[in-house]
Amino acid sequence: MNTLPIKALICSMIITLAALPVQAADMEFIGTAKTENGDILYQEKHRVSGSCQEGVFRPQGHKIGYHRPEAAETFASKSLTYPDSVIRPTVEFLQPDFSESLSIQYPSPDTLTIEWQDPDGELKSYDVGYNQDVVVDGGFDTLVRQHWGALTNGESVEFRFLAPTRGEHYAFILEPAESTRVVSDHVLQIRPTGMVLRFLVEPIILGYNSGGALTDYYGLTNIRKNLDTNHTAHIRYAVAKYPDCALTP
Repeated sequence: MNTLPIKALICSMIITLAALPVQAADMEFIGTAKTENGDILYQEKHRVSGSCQEGVFRPQGHKIGYHRPEAAETFASKSLTYPDSVIRPTVEFLQPDFSESLSIQYPSPDTLTIEWQDPDGELKSYDVGYNQDVVVDGGFDTLVRQHWGALTNGESVEFRFLAPTRGEHYAFILEPAESTRVVSDHVLQIRPTGMVLRFLVEPIILGYNSGGALTDYYGLTNIRKNLDTNHTAHIRYAVAKYPDCALTP
């Protein structure tokens, strides 16, 4: 029996499968930020474009519009892209009410640049070295999903988190937690590990459902309360559209 035609067919099938395009996918969700008293501060409208790779969703672009209650117009906006890493997106953030803007880019494989115009109108620029442990902005969400099995089994993950307005990244830990404020299938917290920061920075509490979607965020936000401080809020998320693949491995 001549097996060459069969082998040729198998090779052809493998080549064809490898050449198939990655399936496009997107996700939409809304977050409602409230004060301790339950007053609504604002809403976040999220649209994430991405692809399904090996059955798991990979974000590629993420746009966020911030709306005051019952207002159609945005008062702030953020755009993230994930060209090289799902935990280190580029960032473009605008908060016109305070004349504030923030941009994070990656001109080289080991250096990121930050340009921040603060509410006083001063433009500050930083060049920051980084390694593969550094997480930027919304990349924390993908970090959770990358380590979903470990976190949901009670383990913790150490990483470094970028503080863009300081031009530096600091050691943090992501771990399971208990909270009276957040009720969800899985409750996690992000807290600094350095002695000084532990006294200065409150942990961020996160809630996730069993499918790996963010349900809650409790902590300091990137939306300004005034010239000196940002809002601390409890943001509850509702998914309007899931991608056509799993969020976690």
